[in-house]
Amino acid sequence: MVTTIRAVLFDLDGVMRHFADDHIAAVEARHGLDPGAIARFAFADDVLTPVVTGAIARTTWVHQIGRHVGNEQAAAEWARTPSIVDDEMVRLVDAVRAAGHRTAILTNGTDTVKSEIDALGLTPHFDRIFNSAEIGYAKPDPRAFQHVLDALELSAGDVFFTDDSPSKLTGAEQLGMPTHHFCGASGLRDALRSRGVRI
Repeated sequence: MVTTIRAVLFDLDGVMRHFADDHIAAVEARHGLDPGAIARFAFADDVLTPVVTGAIARTTWVHQIGRHVGNEQAAAEWARTPSIVDDEMVRLVDAVRAAGHRTAILTNGTDTVKSEIDALGLTPHFDRIFNSAEIGYAKPDPRAFQHVLDALELSAGDVFFTDDSPSKLTGAEQLGMPTHHFCGASGLRDALRSRGVRI
């Protein structure tokens, strides 16, 4: 297949970086919270949407979590959960660029995402970083993906998108973007090659 892919758009969390689940479990156990109590509240749509669309700051979100679970210290510690970069994915990203394709991130992030990505050393590997908190729309809203297409000055068929959450793919698919449910670097590499990306 002759590729029409001119850019590859990657999710951040669960694709390029991964959080330490053992840290999260330790925080909840140390503070006497039920396992998963923080995440159940923090990632509920009505709680998460304001922070990932830029309506509130990350600090405000963390305070809300602390008040809900009755322990602001636990929320603060949870919010500092360390993350690690997926080195195999970084190599894949670099291979995509070396093959002549642009690379970008689209993340449902907060107002601190840019500094987080910089601290992880990921910024130099990508041509653009798109953050929902700056865009004002979060995945899977098609408007988030349209923002990316407009910024890159590319059509939907030119941009391949991958995310570890299948539900986040829907907005891209509505616009006609080729997508891949990310389950690991090997599967993504195969999916890109099937689209003619020579990596």
